[in-house]
Amino acid sequence: MPKSAFNAIEYSLRAFLGGAKVSLTELDKGEIIPDVENRSEIISRLKIDGTSYMFHASRKELAFTSTEESFIGELLTAFEGLFDGFSSKGYAAHFRTALLTSLADIAVARYVRGDRKGNFWPVQSLIQLLKNLSYQRYEGTPATTGFLICRNQLDDFLATLGNTRYDWFDLGDDRHRITGDFFRNPLSYRFVDGNRALFVGDIRMNIKGTIRTNAPGPRDSIEQLANHETRSLLSKAGEGSFAIYVNKSSEVEIVFDSDKLLIWRKGYWSIYDPDIMREFFNGKLEKRSIDHLVWSVYALSKARHGTVVLVADDQTNFEVLRKGSVGGRDPLSRALTRHVRGTKIGTLKRSGELSRILSSDGLTIINRKGELLDTGVIVDTSRVSGLVTGGGRTTAATAASYFGRVIKVSEDGPVELFRDGESIYRFG
Repeated sequence: MPKSAFNAIEYSLRAFLGGAKVSLTELDKGEIIPDVENRSEIISRLKIDGTSYMFHASRKELAFTSTEESFIGELLTAFEGLFDGFSSKGYAAHFRTALLTSLADIAVARYVRGDRKGNFWPVQSLIQLLKNLSYQRYEGTPATTGFLICRNQLDDFLATLGNTRYDWFDLGDDRHRITGDFFRNPLSYRFVDGNRALFVGDIRMNIKGTIRTNAPGPRDSIEQLANHETRSLLSKAGEGSFAIYVNKSSEVEIVFDSDKLLIWRKGYWSIYDPDIMREFFNGKLEKRSIDHLVWSVYALSKARHGTVVLVADDQTNFEVLRKGSVGGRDPLSRALTRHVRGTKIGTLKRSGELSRILSSDGLTIINRKGELLDTGVIVDTSRVSGLVTGGGRTTAATAASYFGRVIKVSEDGPVELFRDGESIYRFG
């Protein structure tokens, strides 16, 4: 039964690990699991009903990060616990259903709790509350909100707000514990919308007050969509603190000060781990530009704007790559493109131009130094068009990946990494 139960969650595990291969095999009595020789494998022993099993995940193109390994450890612990509760004969279907609907939530709650001790139920209650709210609409507009859960003493955290653009509002005697009817009144999520204001609570989910910005910035800037200011607040809130949102795309985002994100999107949990992309672009793009690109891509994914970006190899023959230009021979389009050529993507990000460039049609090309070489490029896809399953962006990304490393964002949010004509990783 453990193997059939594992089959029920295999797809979601593969999706969480960006397309990695996963398996669960029974071990002979006394058999020792092999040592992991490199970070391209995750191997773990489980014991269910007195029988030992080995979980194995492999991803040959990209090493697993410590965050992925830690989360999988929590998920396997949850798997063992759930199996013990549904091992009675005749309950196999119940168990598979529980796994599909609950296992990832349990693993997320255990991971977010952080200290590996005590009850994870308060965290899970908050996650479930916000998952329910993500389906809510108010006069046709998605409901949004946000919470900052603080590990430090509240007074210590509040003392740090003097250097930020946030003001504190103490709920006083009206303080609330998070329950299922927390958002019964729509004013609660309309006032505290996760953009201009956040609820602030402790790790036991007692809500003490709100913080509200007194100087809101641009609503759709890369910095805001990538939760840059939230991570700054979390650095003041104590180790293990986190923020959790329902965003405008009706997703649940969990933000950590480590720059990792957990995202509940389309009914599945995914992890946005910049370390994966840092490894992918390592040696092909200078480090500062990698971070600019990583967070710009996440912002576009969250805002549902598609793009294809090529980090070109040093010896790329652009005449072979290029079939045409979105702007054609229009002199205005050519002048605008010349205006940004040779500019660092960090400079373009700060000016607000980068998101507009990336979300325009065609391929954007940058070099190893992070300089924009061209944009609006129509790629020659003749060598791959009959070999690719997918739309125009997938075909263009596949063709361009023979000339360097490619990152693609689909209009419905998924992010993919391409190399040598193959998709090697997918988020969302």
